[in-house]
Amino acid sequence: MARLLSILFVTVVILTSSVYLGEYVFREETTPLAVEESVEVVAEGLDIPWDFAFLPDGSLLITERDGRLVEVSGAGTMRDVPLSGVRARGEGGLLGIVLHPNFRENHLLYLYMTTALGIGTENRVVRFAYQGGILSDERVIIDGIPGALYHDGGRIDFGPDGMLYITTGDAGVGANAQDTNSLAGKILRLNDDGSIPADNPFGNAVYSYGHRNPQGIAWDSRGRLWETEHGPTGERGRCCHDEVNVIVKGGNYGWPTRTGDETADGMISPKVHSGLDTWAPASVAVWEDIEYRIFFGGLRGEALYETRLVGTSHEVVEYFKGAYGRIRTVRVGPDGFLYLTTSNRDGRGEPAAGDDRILRIDPKQLPDT
Repeated sequence: MARLLSILFVTVVILTSSVYLGEYVFREETTPLAVEESVEVVAEGLDIPWDFAFLPDGSLLITERDGRLVEVSGAGTMRDVPLSGVRARGEGGLLGIVLHPNFRENHLLYLYMTTALGIGTENRVVRFAYQGGILSDERVIIDGIPGALYHDGGRIDFGPDGMLYITTGDAGVGANAQDTNSLAGKILRLNDDGSIPADNPFGNAVYSYGHRNPQGIAWDSRGRLWETEHGPTGERGRCCHDEVNVIVKGGNYGWPTRTGDETADGMISPKVHSGLDTWAPASVAVWEDIEYRIFFGGLRGEALYETRLVGTSHEVVEYFKGAYGRIRTVRVGPDGFLYLTTSNRDGRGEPAAGDDRILRIDPKQLPDT
């Protein structure tokens, strides 16, 4: 598989006119800026890259939804990592990846994958040791997460508390999200060996609930957990209203009872939502310099989005609208740059030459006004 390293130049489009959504501001009318940004294509020719991790030697370890795990070295060499047991079906397959915080010493990594269950599927998180392009010492950390054609969640990451956090979708059954005994429609929290932390709010793996299809989690330097999730696509006659939330332990984020600006007793409203627009947010990353900036990828929105606090309102801007198609994962690399995956080969996009790709962007060059 060929790898392309090149510098591309694009015109950034930033949103300037405001639409008020409750206390939120969505800058949605596009005005071109005379700003050219260099975007490096780190890898191309991938097949639905879902997530990736940065190895200590500078390599990237990439999950492809169809079940393939790929390592791309710093020199550009690609190799497949043998992996079995993945059932790629609908939005399920090989999804999230994260390295153990002590990976340099223990070589442990975690994969979120969909597996066969009778004629259907379930999701699980599996831990492996990884050295020299080989996975070994397989251990199931958690299984029994409901799977479906749609709403499989799939993001995993370690928090500043050293715990493993896992996002799960409602598997197409909204009632799952309100049932704290179900693993669906949740953010889960586990010790690194899969055991239940003593301070979890419900005595099980559930950390927060009332989520439809969360696919982004990241922490800022204040320890706040930011999350993105997909809003409804017709359930109960509702549409859109994708969300950016700040997650608290034991919090109920309302699905399927409330969306957007709707309120309900005991349920937490988002920091910002998309109104009647659709972002399809599939990730979130916190980049910090003097202040924090929250970025996330948009699948349906085909853009890199940013939300930030301006006065008392959250403002959303978009970059590279339509330039690269569907954007899924956004992560901050060890070099401080943003790394993005495209998802144009997932059956919902229009693949361009070289798709799918991983892009590298300097966030300091993005407009901050």
